[in-house]
Amino acid sequence: MASEKIIAQKQQFVDELAKKLENAAGGVIVDYKGITVAEDTALRKALREAGVDYFVVKNTLLRRAAEKAGITGIEEHLEGTTAIAIHESDIISAPKILYKQSQDSGDRFNIKIGFIGKEAISVAEVEEYAKLPSKEVLISKLLFMLQSPMQRLAIAASEIAKKKESEGAA
Repeated sequence: MASEKIIAQKQQFVDELAKKLENAAGGVIVDYKGITVAEDTALRKALREAGVDYFVVKNTLLRRAAEKAGITGIEEHLEGTTAIAIHESDIISAPKILYKQSQDSGDRFNIKIGFIGKEAISVAEVEEYAKLPSKEVLISKLLFMLQSPMQRLAIAASEIAKKKESEGAA
């Protein structure tokens, strides 16, 4: 039977994890069984650089913390080895990095489920988020689309001016 000290430590961990989950914009839960130490080290480095909090967690503790945080729909996926990646404000970074890892590792590293806010999202939805272009690419596409009509107007005005010049010279 567990001592009161260990139970208190686990309860404190659940409380801290619940607070992280409440403050998270989103996260991804993965099965990391089978990846090498080198792959894990590279993965953790990439996640850390992106500002993603990634750690291994016991299923029962994550289940309790998720319940306390009000996140539903992830309970049935909490089996086997489990790690979680969460970010306070970005819902794209963790899916991108973990999806790439799952593609590179084959069956040795799998996405179990994700969540955004308090809602669980499927593996397919996590993959859709992972395939979105980066914020910078989206902004540049938006600016191009906003600039495009102005360029077309300027070209049309220039052609009209050239046509009037050629008609006036004739």
